[in-house]
Amino acid sequence: MPLFKTIRHNKYTSIYVWKIEESFDELALSVSLTNRSKDRLLSMKSELHQRGFLSVRHLLKEAGYTDFDLLYNGNGKPHLKDNKHISITHSFTFSALIISDVEVGIDIEKNREKIKIIQHKFVNFERGFIHKDDDYLEQLTVIWGAKESLYKIYPYGGLTFKNDIDIDSFKISDKKTTGYIKATDWDKKYRIYFEQLGGFTLVYAIDNYHE
Repeated sequence: MPLFKTIRHNKYTSIYVWKIEESFDELALSVSLTNRSKDRLLSMKSELHQRGFLSVRHLLKEAGYTDFDLLYNGNGKPHLKDNKHISITHSFTFSALIISDVEVGIDIEKNREKIKIIQHKFVNFERGFIHKDDDYLEQLTVIWGAKESLYKIYPYGGLTFKNDIDIDSFKISDKKTTGYIKATDWDKKYRIYFEQLGGFTLVYAIDNYHE
């Protein structure tokens, strides 16, 4: 399947989503990879991960880039040669990326019951606003995805979801909220946007100053 969805959030931020239905061979057919990417692809034991990796390269093409335009810093954070900000995610049968002139992060997660079991690892004060009359599973998945998106923005690594990243109150119908990275060297607020994609939750964060 080709590009599943494009979101033009504003004039400087775009989101691209791919639904992964092709085989490994089909996805590999029309993309060129750097030697680094070839090595990463070969090191992946799961074909599902390999297909996710390749689908991201197709998303790069949709956005006007190639794998050769994608670079990584020492902490594994991706960036583009033209200095635009990029964040990448894939989960099972979906992959997505966000490209912007400002700091951004993105995450896509399958809505799974497992998240209820591990919520103690990432939910802190957010527990106080989770609405009993809303979809509990989706709320937890949004909180996780929002924190993952903000974690990807922070360039130095080492944050904890529970203590260093906070998400403000929301309802699923809001489709947006705000979040904070609170580290010694980084205290910033971001806009968080989210939506449902056939059993998956897509979340992305954008620098609040430019919203």
